[in-house]
Amino acid sequence: MTPSEHHAGAVPGLRAQVVVEREHFAVEVAVQVAVGETVAIMGPSGAGKSTLLQALAGLEPLTAGEIEVAGRVVDRVAAPRVRTAPMNRGIVLLGQDARLFPHLSVRENVAFGPRAAGEDARTARDSADEWLARVGLPGAGDRMPRELSGGEGQRVAVARALAASPRAVLLDEPLVALDPATAGDIRQMLRDQLTGITTLAVTHDAADAVALADRLVVIESGRVTQTGPVRDVLSAPASDFVASIAGVNRLVGVAAGGGWRSGHRRLASTDAASLALAAVVGSPLAAVFRPEHVQVVGEAESDAWETEVTRLESTLAGVRVQTRACAIDVSLAEADGLVPGDQVRLRIDPERVRFVSVV
Repeated sequence: MTPSEHHAGAVPGLRAQVVVEREHFAVEVAVQVAVGETVAIMGPSGAGKSTLLQALAGLEPLTAGEIEVAGRVVDRVAAPRVRTAPMNRGIVLLGQDARLFPHLSVRENVAFGPRAAGEDARTARDSADEWLARVGLPGAGDRMPRELSGGEGQRVAVARALAASPRAVLLDEPLVALDPATAGDIRQMLRDQLTGITTLAVTHDAADAVALADRLVVIESGRVTQTGPVRDVLSAPASDFVASIAGVNRLVGVAAGGGWRSGHRRLASTDAASLALAAVVGSPLAAVFRPEHVQVVGEAESDAWETEVTRLESTLAGVRVQTRACAIDVSLAEADGLVPGDQVRLRIDPERVRFVSVV
């Protein structure tokens, strides 16, 4: 199958209820990826993200659950038991390591899947060359894997995966080992080539999720803790982990006086949705705001609150000041003389603050 035919054809979706018992907890994740959709998976280290992909690919046995690809059940624990071999699931898994066959040329690596499926050698090689051109490596077919850079190896791995006409593609942090410039190039290539292909992508980088995915699923301790459109999840984090990857502060308190309160700290918002949440007095509420929007002010500011500096970290733009309340970003000049233990007064303009519900 040529690339043009691959994209023109109907690409099935993926539905799964995955339960895998691990040493300290069980991974219990339900996921559904619509036809042609890309869903990003994020979570802390050890949360169960890679276990989920391994189970979907058939490399990790299910304790319970069911996996369906293109309307066909490929794995089921309950009777009637189904256990389809990894190579027959119609799923390809791409990881950090390109894992190319070292003894085969780049062209033969890409042609491997179609040839294994019964395509004649000439057609498979022609298709491989077309795929190599699509991923940015025209004319590279005669090279050997040892002659490729890390980024080139990942491009070949993508071409090999897509040439096999998969029903679904699983990405397990394929950009994490690449330098930023190369990762940016590969990210763009993936965005172009995965259009219309059912994809589940594990990543630790919010930039990958925003660039590649339609939806984001957050997994923590083996459970889904938040899901929705990528930007919606990142702008309204339901946990400290999501707040950290989104680069925002998330302070948990309650609705009070039309705003947010936690102890002596109070915050207001001008956002309509936030004000509606704050109207329910006493309801759990999180205040969300960016570190660069926090101001260090003097005693004259009546709507400021005091907290203690705990740590200072140099950044490209200046200094990140960690306090007992939140993180703030300041210039080198503003940070001059600050040391851990200092008391500072902070203020955030209401138009910079959003409130989100706490479940």
